[in-house]
Amino acid sequence: MEPGERKRVLSASSEDWREENKLKQGISQDLSSSPKLDRFRTARQLTEKAIKEKKIFSIYGHYPVIRAYLRRKGWVEKKLHCLPKVTANDKSEGEGATGKENQEVAGEETDDIYDVMSRLVKNEVPYFLWTIKRDAIDYHSLSCDQMLNHYARTASFTTKIGLCLNMRTLPWYIQDNPDTFFPRCYGLCSDSEKQDFLDDFRRTVACSILKWVVSHQYSHKSHTWNQREEVARDSNPDDQKDPEKDSKLMGLSGQLVDTACKVCQAYLEQLEHEDIDVSEGTAKGLTEEEWKELTQQYYSLIHGDAFISDSRNHFSQCQALLNKISSVNPQTEIDGLQNIWIVKPAAKSRGRDIMCMNHVEEILELVAADHLSAKDKWVVQKYIETPLLIYDTKFDIRQWFLVTDWNPLTIWFYKESYLRFSTQRFSLDDLDGAIHLCNNSIQKHLENDKGRSSLLPHHNMWTSTRFQEYLQKRGCGSLWGSVIYPSMKRMITNTLKMAQDHVEQRKNSFELYGADFILGCDFKPWLIEINSSPTMHASTPVTARLCAQVQEDTLKVVVDRKVDRNCDIGNFELLWRQPAVDLPPVHGSDLCVEGVSVRKAKKQIPPISNLSFSSTLMDIQQLKARGPFATPHWAPGPLWTPLQQDRKLKDRKIRACSMLAPLQRPAAGSCLSLHEVMWMDLLSTSSHTWHWEAMFQEQQCHLAGWAHPRAAMVGAFGSTRNLPLSGSLGREEPVGTAPARSGPALRPRPALRGAEGRSVRRRRGQAGGRGAGGGRRG
Repeated sequence: MEPGERKRVLSASSEDWREENKLKQGISQDLSSSPKLDRFRTARQLTEKAIKEKKIFSIYGHYPVIRAYLRRKGWVEKKLHCLPKVTANDKSEGEGATGKENQEVAGEETDDIYDVMSRLVKNEVPYFLWTIKRDAIDYHSLSCDQMLNHYARTASFTTKIGLCLNMRTLPWYIQDNPDTFFPRCYGLCSDSEKQDFLDDFRRTVACSILKWVVSHQYSHKSHTWNQREEVARDSNPDDQKDPEKDSKLMGLSGQLVDTACKVCQAYLEQLEHEDIDVSEGTAKGLTEEEWKELTQQYYSLIHGDAFISDSRNHFSQCQALLNKISSVNPQTEIDGLQNIWIVKPAAKSRGRDIMCMNHVEEILELVAADHLSAKDKWVVQKYIETPLLIYDTKFDIRQWFLVTDWNPLTIWFYKESYLRFSTQRFSLDDLDGAIHLCNNSIQKHLENDKGRSSLLPHHNMWTSTRFQEYLQKRGCGSLWGSVIYPSMKRMITNTLKMAQDHVEQRKNSFELYGADFILGCDFKPWLIEINSSPTMHASTPVTARLCAQVQEDTLKVVVDRKVDRNCDIGNFELLWRQPAVDLPPVHGSDLCVEGVSVRKAKKQIPPISNLSFSSTLMDIQQLKARGPFATPHWAPGPLWTPLQQDRKLKDRKIRACSMLAPLQRPAAGSCLSLHEVMWMDLLSTSSHTWHWEAMFQEQQCHLAGWAHPRAAMVGAFGSTRNLPLSGSLGREEPVGTAPARSGPALRPRPALRGAEGRSVRRRRGQAGGRGAGGGRRG
């Protein structure tokens, strides 16, 4: 923070403090005259103003900074009966707190004006909620104007297993490779993940053998040069032991290096996709026995119990392969020689149950144990064996960032961070967690190593400003602004873009997260994990100042900035705000085709005024036997009246056809033509809409010169005497070369009217009743 900005912030906070003191002084003066009445009156006035402005808040947990800041801004707390009490453990974490923090807490205990105000708002709705965990309240029962400091469904990046599995999908969202900033990780909760981890461990074994050959050759040259310089003053140069001349060590043949080179070459072909066209039978890998033998020899080589006698003969080959692997695998540098992996529970925090291991058999045996529940899955991640050290001590960086919206994604990055040192000197020969885990929850229980540098603080924390000063003294002060700080911002942005679709969006929520980074020996940061609800306890002087400051700055962004967009936001800076996506223009009302449709003219059928009788067909008596419909006593009036009353014609929108004139009663003893039989058959059935469809179908067939399905059956039965009277024949294909037309099937008519005028029903047992489509519909 700049000096001028810092003075401005301090002056603003001092003004708020003076106003609060004046308020308390006025309250105390009123209490001297009429204690109970004036106390209640003042509390009521402040409470009514807060209720009107919707300034009611509730806190789940011990957050004195949040409580004091909101009260200075005129907010009234609605106290909850389930607040956790301060335990002895909490007091031990706050040993390094400043006197101001303790004074604020003491003031809260002695001043009961806030208790009176809390009782006045016990039935009011809190509009600001700050909780330790999201599960403390019902997330979905909140109204839209209630603020909460948590989002739902953030496990995709705030848990170890979620970050492990979802980071692999990063290339689908942005053009970035997660292997460049996130150490490869496997969730050992399925057989496929276990197999992938085993393959990765074995490939790292082969690469480590090549690294041993190269590093041993360089160390041998350095040893030879130093030996030549000391020849003049040292009469016994042979006293310095050479590993190859030590008879106690086990000598390994060069076949070990050849096997390792074979594995690395196959790995390169796999990365370059050269193994796609190779059949499974042709590609021969190592058997399980060969892998076990190679792994055991590697253990002996790395732990100093063996050496490769003719390693210098393989130097060129090993160097070339390592260069190729480094060009395609960005994590080759952090792998080192020990092949150390860090094993941790998937859903635990604060470094609990985390172990460093370098034997694959022990890792798989630990995972196979049943001492953990089903939800506590193991995650194994590659340990960074080449970290940046400060005075031979490992450290990590805790970086805060704030998310105020997920759609559009809005991220605020905090300019200040702090470093956490280990209490022990760094060494890969000892895999104790006190050396390799920098969590304050672990290191606070340990004493600093006597051999550790005295230049490191006794409380094992630095601010990022102090770290920049350290870099400046070593001539690399520009690396913070050019490499470290921009890289951390890029990693946070890319990770949240990946997790955006998994988080449950809520407009009036926000959340503060804490990300942990480790710097490599090349000052390149590596993301380890992201924590929700990062600790805000003032455990050291560093955290006492920074944690209080980040809490106040968070409230400035989420509370003050709602009223004033240009207000002071402290050390936060806007890291990323997703640009709004413009919706494509929609012209639904303009999607039309203008013009006049061209239709083929249809020949109109002249109305039938009289029925002519043909002597070529059967007589009327024969038709009566099959189900007569021509009767000398024809009912007067038009036959279209029932059809016109059918209301379904409006919905079906059937095209109107030319209507026939009312039929006259035929003469007795006359015969009907085939065409006349068809029309009389249709008109004599019950009045349904399918009559119109059948009539229209018959007219279309007649105009086109096709044979109607019913008329086509005359040839099959010989005459209309044997013609089935069911309309289901309409489902048959029309005769001729014209394409088939689909139409509704004609259902059997319920009754026919005979020549004598009586109703004659068709019985199923008659001939042709179950003929070609007769009887029940198929």
